[in-house]
Amino acid sequence: MRLTIFWERMAEHFGASYAESFARDHVMAELGGRTVREALDAGWEAKDVWRAVCVAVDVPADRR
Repeated sequence: MRLTIFWERMAEHFGASYAESFARDHVMAELGGRTVREALDAGWEAKDVWRAVCVAVDVPADRR
């Protein structure tokens, strides 16, 4: 998954302004105690981060 697609999905689910806030501030157990931004900066694949977000916030299956 490209980062552009990842950010599009984040914006679709959270809204454009909240997506960045969530990515910067929400620490997720699914990402090893990292935020989305920290996981991406640490080299996690965007698709794996998206899957973790889907689990953490219960993204509907049709949006995964």
